[in-house]
Amino acid sequence: MLGQELVQEFSGNSYEVSMWDKEEIDITKKDLVFEKIKSARPEIIINAAAYNAVDKIEEMEKDFADLINGYAVGNLSEAAEIIGAIFVHYSTDYVFDGKEIDGYKEDAMPCPQSVYADSKLLGEQQIKNKKYYLIRTSRLFGKQAQSVGAKKSFVDVMLKCAEEKDCLELVDEELSSPTYVRDLARRTREIIEWKKPFGIYHATNEGSCTWYGWAKKIFELSGKNIKLVPVGADRFPRSAKRPKHSVLLNTKLPPLRKWEEALEDYLKTK
Repeated sequence: MLGQELVQEFSGNSYEVSMWDKEEIDITKKDLVFEKIKSARPEIIINAAAYNAVDKIEEMEKDFADLINGYAVGNLSEAAEIIGAIFVHYSTDYVFDGKEIDGYKEDAMPCPQSVYADSKLLGEQQIKNKKYYLIRTSRLFGKQAQSVGAKKSFVDVMLKCAEEKDCLELVDEELSSPTYVRDLARRTREIIEWKKPFGIYHATNEGSCTWYGWAKKIFELSGKNIKLVPVGADRFPRSAKRPKHSVLLNTKLPPLRKWEEALEDYLKTK
């Protein structure tokens, strides 16, 4: 979902873009990563790969998550260091425990509460090169990826539910910031072109909401008539623990537009 927007954003701004999906490169194989990247010698390497089936990871797929979200990041980071390329990688609000009601700044201490979150923090720790941008974000939405097995975003899931149901129960907890992948892709390019100091950045659309609040706005903007019932998180027991408050505070960059505005733009494409 993010990868295809990055291709659009950079290709449309006079970059020469090489697009590698999992069929072209297995980022868990260090030797293959080194060989391919040394051959291509890009100036910028952007890793949009991730595995985020949060509950499956919690139940049975820790090793796989650690490979994709963790050690593969180290492979790419090391390859970038060898050829002197800038490395861009994305992480998540889930690396925090969710206890800070006011949100988390870029230098806040991570405290993951799930196996998925552990794997994403492992990826952050695998970045060893000096020329890197680690961009934490949350709740991505946008056009569904074309890759096999790609998930729909919450927005598209809700629109589908509206076609099939008259009433929905939604969790009115777990406060975070929806983020439009088109805005995130543009902000990624801007960070590079603005020559911002290397390090950690938080990039989400402004504002925050619960799952219930997000769904309510989706149906309001799309004109869908469906009854919504706010419920607690314990109404839907899940294997992995979610942070209750995981708003990422942006203290280093101009703010992105409000999530409601970004959502309205996305819904116009439906």
